[in-house]
Amino acid sequence: MKLVNRELSWLEFNQRVLEEALDETNPLLERLKFLAITASNLDEFFRVRVGGLLLLDHEGGRRADPAGMTPRQQLDAIAERAHEMVDAVERVYLDEIEPGLAEEGLRRVRMDELQEPQAERAEQVFEAEVFPVLSPVAVTTEADAFPLTGHSQQSVAVRLGPSEAGDEPRFAVVPLGPGPSRFVTLPSTGGTDFVLLEDVVAKYAHRFFEEEEILECVPFRVTRNADYAVREDQAGDLMLQMEEVLDARLEAGCVRLEIGSAASDELRGYLQEVLGVEDDRVYPTAAPLALSDFFTVVEASGFDHLRVERWSPQPSTAIDPAESIFETIARRDVLLYHPYESFAPVVRFVEEAADDPDVLAIKQTLYRTSRDSPVVAALARAAEKGKHVTALVELKARFDEARNIAWARDLEKAGVQVVYGVKGLKTHAKICLVVRREPHGIQRYVHFGTGNYNESTARLYTDASLMTAAEAFGSDASRFFNAVCGYSQPMDFAEIEMAPLTLRDRILELVDAETQRARHGQPARIIAKLNSLVDPRIVEALYVASQAGVKVKLNVRGICCLRPGVEGLSENVEVVSIVDRLLEHTRVVCFHHGGDDLVFISSADWMPRNLDRRVELLVPVLDPRCKRRLIDVVETNLRDNVKARRILPDGRHERVKPKPGKPAFRSQQVLYDAQLEQVRAAELAKPTMFEPHRAPDAD
Repeated sequence: MKLVNRELSWLEFNQRVLEEALDETNPLLERLKFLAITASNLDEFFRVRVGGLLLLDHEGGRRADPAGMTPRQQLDAIAERAHEMVDAVERVYLDEIEPGLAEEGLRRVRMDELQEPQAERAEQVFEAEVFPVLSPVAVTTEADAFPLTGHSQQSVAVRLGPSEAGDEPRFAVVPLGPGPSRFVTLPSTGGTDFVLLEDVVAKYAHRFFEEEEILECVPFRVTRNADYAVREDQAGDLMLQMEEVLDARLEAGCVRLEIGSAASDELRGYLQEVLGVEDDRVYPTAAPLALSDFFTVVEASGFDHLRVERWSPQPSTAIDPAESIFETIARRDVLLYHPYESFAPVVRFVEEAADDPDVLAIKQTLYRTSRDSPVVAALARAAEKGKHVTALVELKARFDEARNIAWARDLEKAGVQVVYGVKGLKTHAKICLVVRREPHGIQRYVHFGTGNYNESTARLYTDASLMTAAEAFGSDASRFFNAVCGYSQPMDFAEIEMAPLTLRDRILELVDAETQRARHGQPARIIAKLNSLVDPRIVEALYVASQAGVKVKLNVRGICCLRPGVEGLSENVEVVSIVDRLLEHTRVVCFHHGGDDLVFISSADWMPRNLDRRVELLVPVLDPRCKRRLIDVVETNLRDNVKARRILPDGRHERVKPKPGKPAFRSQQVLYDAQLEQVRAAELAKPTMFEPHRAPDAD
């Protein structure tokens, strides 16, 4: 087959994340952070991808995917690979990370290891904060009687002794819920000691079951199918339908059962029976469940020496804090590369627009935002000041639906015109348009981004922002909002391309242009930075380009269904993936174009869902300095020989290492150091001002 299976390629990406936890050269808390990310990634993978495959398999689906695998074949391969991954997580946590942290004074203590003051503290916490809050639920073998725990919520399964009336096994569940903290801090003579909530509940479970014999208490966790979507072909209120989807997820079938490895066959068998879980979807482990919760431990105070040095986003030397941001953008396009450069100018762009009396209108898409979003607050403030504000809030942004529903309601109350996305599509484009009255007439300013309007994740994700006052972009932005917010037919754009209309065709056209140049003996090159490469038509076009002699170099962080380096098919294609302290999230595409480079940023990955079922943008970068900078960024990533992995023809990967005699090159460190140097150089270039002391005015 010409393609690698999508799901197995994703698991290879998560393996690259796990490798950072296995890497002994990383500080201990950095390793724990990558374990937490690995666990969080697997949670979403099972909820969405495995959940969808199970539905297909249960419906008797036999249709093969583009890689030639049926749903059942994919489920079997996923189970084998995921069990290997969970076993590796258990080993590295129990054998290396937990003992290493204990030596440094950050100790997880078992209940049978507690000193007297610690035992007293644990009991106090149970009596004051746990026992009054949690409620045990007696359960039977009837699935309908099993408590509906929330997504991946931790619980403790209790097996009780037989009652006086018979010898039938009896079971109960104690859902831990979102209330009590999972990490119970204990008194310590040095360092930080803590015990896990599930261990405290198991120790004092007899308080819930007075005069009952408790045979065992074991933590478990249910992952439910989240592959539910709104039926937009049916009439109805979209917000109400989204709320119904959220409710349906709570009752969805179990796609994975995680359970403490100490569980007896009887208890495990009971949970499998009542939840309808096959053996290959049961994941026993001796390590704590829900390692994604351990981000709390990663941030424990007093252990900075066990973390990597914190990087602070630097100010952009293209932005003058002393002048209006609109004056800056009016002079020339501004490109920001986050988080090496701060996201603050993007927030300032919206906030200044909200407060500027000359701004007439703001139009913006919102896909994922932070909990206390200053961008959302600015939009509400602008509406309250009488400006025309339109917010396209995507209610179908998976796992952010509840937050977006709340934002939509708050914005409507403030007077914002809220649009709940486009029927049948998810609006994933990142665009903000500001319309301003100026002496020469109406001027439009536009921000395009590759990432969300979320100042929190902007400190952790690499993304590009382009801010421009170019008339063509302003006109395109107005056409875009007219199309997605109203009933108008999309008009031709001057510069940008939009999915699902023209974006894929434009990419294919550009790839073909490089192919034709190569066939005529001209230099031809494509370099790109993406999160995922799945789309069969684009993959096929890249194969054809490779066979024509086009040099294709790709930096694909996650899924890559293309098989690079296959003789006669893709020998001119190289793919690397970088997993480092920042999440690589930027989408940049560069075409040599006969020496006149064409450079684009995009909200879209090269996947069918992005190109066919989402509203996405592909935006050309026209300013020569901005173009050169983006090319430098991609080329820097492609030179990485420390945190890069080379993708192999079978979809697996190998670590890229420095060639003999060559220095180590870690691209994220290089980019951060370059931004620091640019800021220092700008500071040194500032003219020195001498301000004399003046005599006070005489009375």
